[in-house]
Amino acid sequence: MNLDGFAPNASPADTRIVVAMSGGVDSSVVAALLAEAGYDVVGVTLQLYDHGEATHRSGACCAGRDIHDARRVAEHLGIPHYVLDFEARFRNAVIESFADSYLSGETPVPCIACNQTVKFSDLMATARELGAAALATGHYIETRRVGGRWQMFRPVDAERDQSYFLFATTPEQLAFARFPLGAMSKAETRALAHRFSLPVADKADSQDICFVPTGRYADVIERLRPGAVEGGEIVHIDGRVLGRHDGIVHYTIGQRRGLGLSLGEPLYVVRLDASAHRVVVGPREALMVHRLTLREPNWLGDGPLDARLDGLEVYARVRSTRPPAPATLRVGRDGVAVELPAGETGVAPGQACVLYDSGEPRARVLGGGFIDAASGLRALETPTADRRPAAVA
Repeated sequence: MNLDGFAPNASPADTRIVVAMSGGVDSSVVAALLAEAGYDVVGVTLQLYDHGEATHRSGACCAGRDIHDARRVAEHLGIPHYVLDFEARFRNAVIESFADSYLSGETPVPCIACNQTVKFSDLMATARELGAAALATGHYIETRRVGGRWQMFRPVDAERDQSYFLFATTPEQLAFARFPLGAMSKAETRALAHRFSLPVADKADSQDICFVPTGRYADVIERLRPGAVEGGEIVHIDGRVLGRHDGIVHYTIGQRRGLGLSLGEPLYVVRLDASAHRVVVGPREALMVHRLTLREPNWLGDGPLDARLDGLEVYARVRSTRPPAPATLRVGRDGVAVELPAGETGVAPGQACVLYDSGEPRARVLGGGFIDAASGLRALETPTADRRPAAVA
């Protein structure tokens, strides 16, 4: 692992590095590597959510067990460890906005919001207060100094690529953050965990959203916003009313199963109309979109994000599980948009669209934004006189 950039003008022993320790294998290995290299390492774990019995299960991050594991690793390495109570901040910045976004018909990505606010804003401020020269994390991305500034790249291990979740990191934050695992594979990280005899060496990776331990988003929203979930009509894009639903929070763009409809043809959720409490369905081809408008853009590329970049050929990624696809950046008076020549399906407002300079595994991250609207869907026509519900399964 290349540790260049941690202490350019001082010895490791005189350089304090705060490591964001989640209690998992990745961040624990980062702490171990830096401690072995002689840095003044301080481990910090964030308490983000109520660590009651509901979250004490395999696969849930930020739970009580994870705090315990982080503490055990710190003791094993002989480094100081602190637990910071960020529950109130996490609730306000992440959980509340998650609920509001879902109620408005969007599909938010709370891990991006968490990185954007709690981890790379509040935690960085704490690291600076502790006199740290940098904040190190176990994320799988690479940063390199190019042309006098730090830039973000996809990691060596494409299967672990977390650039989609970190696109909103600002240039100033990149200058302070370090990601030692970006140049190695997950298998190499596991091997290091065993070499260091870390107590979490065989711990499974977290997969769930920490505040949705059951995986049922609607249950969380109904608890946070009692009475806000309203039922409504399930409507075909041609205007026919096909049935009713118990709330748009139970549906996502691209969903096929669980619609409760029997129409003799595959139907997909193509739009969620929050104002009318409607779930709009249609054939698969109705999911195809070719243009996205973005809000809250974060630009990591060269120069400012202005009209001079209009027409720039880029690669866009609309989901973390999809590869970047050729696209065209549009920048004008109306804001920022991305054109997708080949089209994409299952694209929902609230998701992120992340931009790269190529489709290669170690491409540079140019930035991105949150999808505000997607065009290419067939417009919902005015309902006809025949409003009889179809058979409901």
